[in-house]
Amino acid sequence: MPKRSSNTRSPHPVAEGQLSGESWRIFQIMAEFVEGFERLAQICPSVSIFGSARLGPDHPYYQLAERTARLLSDSGFAVVSGGGPGIMEAANKGAFAGKSPSIGLNIQLPQEQIGNPYQDISLHFRHFFARKVMFVKYAAAYVVLPGGFGTLDELAEILTLVQTGKTHRIPIILMQGRFWDGLLAWMRSAQVAEGMIDSKDLDLMQICEEPQEVVDKIFAHYESRGFEPSPREREILLEL
Repeated sequence: MPKRSSNTRSPHPVAEGQLSGESWRIFQIMAEFVEGFERLAQICPSVSIFGSARLGPDHPYYQLAERTARLLSDSGFAVVSGGGPGIMEAANKGAFAGKSPSIGLNIQLPQEQIGNPYQDISLHFRHFFARKVMFVKYAAAYVVLPGGFGTLDELAEILTLVQTGKTHRIPIILMQGRFWDGLLAWMRSAQVAEGMIDSKDLDLMQICEEPQEVVDKIFAHYESRGFEPSPREREILLEL
């Protein structure tokens, strides 16, 4: 059997300048986390809202997101979105018209995302993973409207974190059940049936159709415990 020569070199050596540049990027990442923590730590309670960036103001899902965000805002919840167009804009617009802060976690993309104008607090991120932490860390609930890959990514993220105990359990609400029925049916027929997840994992999600139902489910979740994280939950969030 042939043996690897002892003087075999790495086929892709890392240039010293490249390594130095990657190391310095750590400080940029740290700056994003620090600004996010400082700006959002006092925003409590808050609800993160997700959905398609491709929908205009005349679309029923846009209008539903706007109504939901307005009701959440008037009920005392800061509303957090991705800061862009579509459902993100609708969420910020509804919250902006309400009593509580409207927050946008904007991301810089190769094709520049244009931030919507309905943001009381506007943060800008280069790195998706730093932005993802901000969506989770201060959220009392996730509200997920119909959307594409990015929406599914955020949904899978919070489900994984709650399932594995890396964050505390919060309401995860899917709006417009008919949009999600196929996905949930596949989870039952494939993932649960083949032992990839437990049937109780599906209970992490709730379906809502109307804004008031969303608000009622969130308040019901916190009725017996309040919105402040427990000492144990604070410890978990430190390791998020």
